[in-house]
Amino acid sequence: MRATKTLFALIGAALLLGRATVAEAGEIVDAAYVADAAQRGAIVWDVRGAKDYAAGHIPGAVNIGNAGEVLRDPNREDFLATEVVEDILNEAGIDLDREVIVYGETGDPYAHWGLTTIRYFGGRNGKVYHGGIDDWKAAGRPVSTEPTRLPVASQRLVVQPEVLIYTKDVLAKLSDSNVQFLDVRTAKEYSGDDIRALRGGHIPGARNIAYEKNWADPELAKKLKDKQVKTRAGAALKSESELKALYADLDPTKETIVYCQSGVRASETANVMRALGFDKVRVYEESWLGYGNTLDAPAHNVTFLNVGALQGRIGKLEATVAELNAKLEAAKKAAP
Repeated sequence: MRATKTLFALIGAALLLGRATVAEAGEIVDAAYVADAAQRGAIVWDVRGAKDYAAGHIPGAVNIGNAGEVLRDPNREDFLATEVVEDILNEAGIDLDREVIVYGETGDPYAHWGLTTIRYFGGRNGKVYHGGIDDWKAAGRPVSTEPTRLPVASQRLVVQPEVLIYTKDVLAKLSDSNVQFLDVRTAKEYSGDDIRALRGGHIPGARNIAYEKNWADPELAKKLKDKQVKTRAGAALKSESELKALYADLDPTKETIVYCQSGVRASETANVMRALGFDKVRVYEESWLGYGNTLDAPAHNVTFLNVGALQGRIGKLEATVAELNAKLEAAKKAAP
């Protein structure tokens, strides 16, 4: 009987190893790690908007509002000046010299972008909780609605250029055989059918693996929109073996430049790839917003934005809004 129990235990352990996830060690961590780290004094950073944070967050977590809006230029969608970011993080007590764990919703690319932010501005002990608040609640762990105020920090941020790459350097690497490009946008963005800059298309030679393919259910966003599912559980990461298979055609020894529209979705895939052992992974910070607007940069599947048609659609929308407002005003006047 004892031998049988031992055998079953070994089989169970083997099965667990077979389903090992990248959230067991390294920069991508799970709920148990977050709970332990918070107890030993790690900073927990909730990157969601203030309203979501106020509705319930991990106890002790700090919030600066929607991090992607607060720390980035709204037009270029790149980082604000380093001294501005420094002031914001210091005021919130987010000291990058300490361990900082970032989270949002399950699979939230802004949480992964938060880790990119930590690394880019010199943090050496950043982590991301991919499961986020949804996973935390599903595990029955406590949430708080009380805001956390940390002591003001006094750090000086030092940019780490190896973390990000910009258009000028991307152009210089297009013909480098030791560099590979990965486009994590949707298939329609990659093909040029979905234009989100002055032109559509993709960087020559770039592979296309949408960032959602890292998830257990890559179709989750559509299912949520169509109300086929009610939770974000499907945004949990695939197993380590599945993720390795997903990126099997890429060389882990080459420099890998990952891009999307503005570096957010790219951050999620970049973090996954580093966890899988890819040596040199950089996020193209300007991504297609920068590349697509650089009209002399070579591209494949190039399409251009039809400005006239866009203006026509905007005009129709404005007319519809004006008509609705007129009806609303008329209804107000007719009301007793």
